[in-house]
Amino acid sequence: MNEHAFKKKTSLDKDLKRIGILEQATQATGQQFVKIGLSVLFLVAVWVFASMQAGDIDNSAYIVAAGIIGGYMALNIGANDVANNVGPAVGSKALTMVGAIIIAAVFETSGAILAGGDVIKTIKKGIIDPSLMPNEQVFIWAMMAALLAAALWLNLATYVGAPVSTTHSIVGGVMGAGIAATGMAAVNWPTMGKIAASWVISPLMGGIIAALFLAFLQYTVMNQKDKIAAARRWVPVVVAVMGSAFAMYLSLKGLKKIWKFDIVEIMIIGAIAYVSSFFIVKMYVDKSSRTMENRKKSVHKLFVVPLIFSAALLSFAHGANDVANAVGPLAAIVSASETGDISSKVGIPLWVMLVGAAGISAGLVLFGPKLIRTVGEKITKLNPVRAFCVALAAAITVIIASYLGLPVSSTHIAVGGVFGVGLYREYISNRKKRTVKPSALGRSASEEITKAAEGVDEMLMDGTPKKKLKRSTKRKLVRRQHLMTIAAAWVITVPAAAGLAALLFKLFQYVQTS
Repeated sequence: MNEHAFKKKTSLDKDLKRIGILEQATQATGQQFVKIGLSVLFLVAVWVFASMQAGDIDNSAYIVAAGIIGGYMALNIGANDVANNVGPAVGSKALTMVGAIIIAAVFETSGAILAGGDVIKTIKKGIIDPSLMPNEQVFIWAMMAALLAAALWLNLATYVGAPVSTTHSIVGGVMGAGIAATGMAAVNWPTMGKIAASWVISPLMGGIIAALFLAFLQYTVMNQKDKIAAARRWVPVVVAVMGSAFAMYLSLKGLKKIWKFDIVEIMIIGAIAYVSSFFIVKMYVDKSSRTMENRKKSVHKLFVVPLIFSAALLSFAHGANDVANAVGPLAAIVSASETGDISSKVGIPLWVMLVGAAGISAGLVLFGPKLIRTVGEKITKLNPVRAFCVALAAAITVIIASYLGLPVSSTHIAVGGVFGVGLYREYISNRKKRTVKPSALGRSASEEITKAAEGVDEMLMDGTPKKKLKRSTKRKLVRRQHLMTIAAAWVITVPAAAGLAALLFKLFQYVQTS
């Protein structure tokens, strides 16, 4: 091939590559428009459904408008918050994206409908006192502003790829609308102080517990010479701990609206779940490990089934609890519109619960994969063992926090667990790198290290600060960009939602009076 023909072929290859990139971008844009179109159709369906339910009530327009906003909020919960339950399982390849979405959609819906509860608080977490509202119309405006502000904030967070707390979003919305409606005195500031403390408590507890379990499994199983024998001994134990934790978690959070268990009953349930899980998992591990090679990958396979169960159980509990973030203010608006009274607790009509459950599932299917990839793949690399530690940390942290009366976010816990295992691996990796002797690596590796050391000396002679050089040579296993983006989103969630809700309330008030 002559030079001219080579250049022509190279130019053709570049053109084809550009065309391929353009086609991919066009396809992605087209898919995004289809998703947006389907979500609009869902909201139109909610409009029709809510209109049928409202009937000839005097304030039927408020009910219909609130139904659409509640559906929009549910879509955003599905798009953002559900990723925390299935993201680690997808990132570790224990579940495919399609499998995770199916499991999450089924169990989120089941949790919302079966265990979502018949009665909820109209004001989430007791942020403001509803009795201070001057009349039911102002209360309705405040709840609509809070719900829409929270939904808009979640939509923005999903767009930038930041998993945030839906509970904190609606808390901020209620606080901002409450202040705009009745003044600063309406806010329960001690409660808000506890919620602000949870910004630190939730991810810290989740990260520490996940890192501790990963360290335990590394020491007892992964670093042992006979990994299969170690797995037969310890995998049933840690999976039984997970079974016990999830049984107590569901008793404490996921099923509390069906039957409220006392502490003794919860402990008994946990003990029964531990014993049952231990013997079931022991039989499974003994059978599965007979033909396995003595490798880390073999041990990882033993955690795949527990991970799938954990994703399902987390989704069920999430649906049972967080559906209230979408339908709580909606149910409050429906009650105030129908009765003309402002109550601290209201019943949830079945149609309201259906809107919340359907919206969460639709949002997950249409927009959930983006945040699932962020949690499962983009923060740090996960395998089944690490993902198992994250799921276990989520259940244990909620149990501890609930017992101590600490308000924590399941989103912050799960993401904190992912960061925890990533930072622990990073610390261990850099510590090993510092302690390895060049002579123990063989001649070629020793020569490479010597060359690198000479390069370091040259850089120091050029005036490069030693501390800066030391930081640059450290191995980083957690993407700092995502760490900073997510941390910033967490910190500003409540004030951002509050400010937006206050503006929306004033806008609603202006439109109504003009």
